[in-house]
Amino acid sequence: MGEAGQSREGESITPLLGGGTGNKVAAPPQQFNSLPAPNENASYINQATSYLGSYFSHSSEYGGKDSCKSLSHPHELLRSTSGGDGDSPVSVCVSPGARCSTSSESPTSAANSPSAESTDTPSQASNAIVTSNWLGLSGTSMFQGLIERALRTVRGSADDIGWLQRDPEMPPVEDGTDRFNRILEDIGCLDGVFIFRHGVHRLPNTVVYLLVPGLFSNHGPLYFVDTKTKFSKMGLACHIAKIHSESSVEKNAREIKEYIEELCWGSNKKVLLLGHSKGGIDAAAALSLYWPDLKDKVAGLVLAQSPYGGSPIATDILREGQLGGYVNMKKIMEIMIFKVIKGDIQALEDLTYERRKQFLKNHPLPQELATVSFLTEASISPAALATFSHVAQAELPLTKLPVVMPLGAAMAACAQLLQVRYGEKSDGLVTCCDAEVPGSVVVRPKRKLDHAWMVYSSLNEAPLEADAAQVCEALLTLLVQVEEEKQRQLD
Repeated sequence: MGEAGQSREGESITPLLGGGTGNKVAAPPQQFNSLPAPNENASYINQATSYLGSYFSHSSEYGGKDSCKSLSHPHELLRSTSGGDGDSPVSVCVSPGARCSTSSESPTSAANSPSAESTDTPSQASNAIVTSNWLGLSGTSMFQGLIERALRTVRGSADDIGWLQRDPEMPPVEDGTDRFNRILEDIGCLDGVFIFRHGVHRLPNTVVYLLVPGLFSNHGPLYFVDTKTKFSKMGLACHIAKIHSESSVEKNAREIKEYIEELCWGSNKKVLLLGHSKGGIDAAAALSLYWPDLKDKVAGLVLAQSPYGGSPIATDILREGQLGGYVNMKKIMEIMIFKVIKGDIQALEDLTYERRKQFLKNHPLPQELATVSFLTEASISPAALATFSHVAQAELPLTKLPVVMPLGAAMAACAQLLQVRYGEKSDGLVTCCDAEVPGSVVVRPKRKLDHAWMVYSSLNEAPLEADAAQVCEALLTLLVQVEEEKQRQLD
């Protein structure tokens, strides 16, 4: 009997793959002579597949860990026969991270080489087929992952915006817009017949007013300054919370709690809080987390343009599994916030819908707390693109030079983007439905106001309209009325 792997006399063997032990290889049928050489096709296909596999091999989303590890060995080869004389076997490397190469051997060396004999064994042929199948599955998985990322990117925050209003467990809101407008008219605006009403100020001086700034407020020297100045001229004790607004919500909540306790200890008065943007979330978190310690020290809270339910801007930037994940957008934002403005990336993460849902589930606002929420819609007209905000001033020897920035134009562009993408009205950063605090008295003015208007004065301010300080005064006056009604209900 002959040894295994050798043919018996009189029998002819035609190998399916090149590189057999014999020197004679059956030529392909004549009708296929016009096609390109199979070894050239295999080389091109596997070079492209190897390149794509190496590019996406870092992502665990495409295939399992075992399949990724299986491509880490540089000895996986796919062999094919030549399209010419069929005597030159070709080995194509399909290992990711390495350049694919082809090597041809002479019939003599192929016949005499032990490795050439081993490539004809059924196990080696099976390995080549398995490798080819894996490449097909990997390519399918890779493109499926790309499609999923694209759909996730396009869908964005469409399912999250307005979740507070759709949650049946949240308490309903009360519309206080008409009451707010009447208070604002009494403070000092023009009425319908253009008769100026002298200022009627109803804010009591028996409480302390604490203004809580929002995100990036440390980089705007005039943030809330105009409001504080006008409150002080009315004889009201008004303070701006000196917190690091780019810190996390829980860290700022602890600092606000200490701030409230210090003000109460020094004045023996209760505190009314008005928080703008993230400042409203920080103040609300302080009352939610430390209410047993603060319930006798706080009279109420106003949240002005605060993303209480979450922010689509922050969520879209930091969402996992998007096309932007290939450039690691979260890492870029972390570098910008930490290195440039000396902040914490968690300050932005705390504004995402996922974090807000989790926090509000564990720490809701106390129901006995008097709360007013203020939301606005930014103008997207061409005139809004020419709006500049006064954010600082340069001290010169003889004068003060205002430092302006096109914040109004930026807010208008963002508002238009949110309107086109999600069909939602916003102030440029916060959608109107996400700014409504459940259980609060909601103010929805018809006047177009962007997110920056509440804290920075505009250079083209309308002379017949209320300014930001008057709006803050009207909101706090409404809060005093709501707090009195709450007390009567509890009594």
